[in-house]
Amino acid sequence: MTKVEVKNGDVNGALKRFKMKVAKSGVPSELKKHREYQKPGVKRREAKKEMIKNSRKRNKRKKND
Repeated sequence: MTKVEVKNGDVNGALKRFKMKVAKSGVPSELKKHREYQKPGVKRREAKKEMIKNSRKRNKRKKND
């Protein structure tokens, strides 16, 4: 459970910190994934596409260094 203390009555700052913590924890992306059922083959294809995309990013970064 994500908790944030409000310091000096700064509710806006606490809300901003709370939103950042929730985003970093990965809750929104998990909810998005489980919104509808996906067949196992579709999951595999999506995972493969993601791996290809990530490997291209890594290779691009290595070339720039």
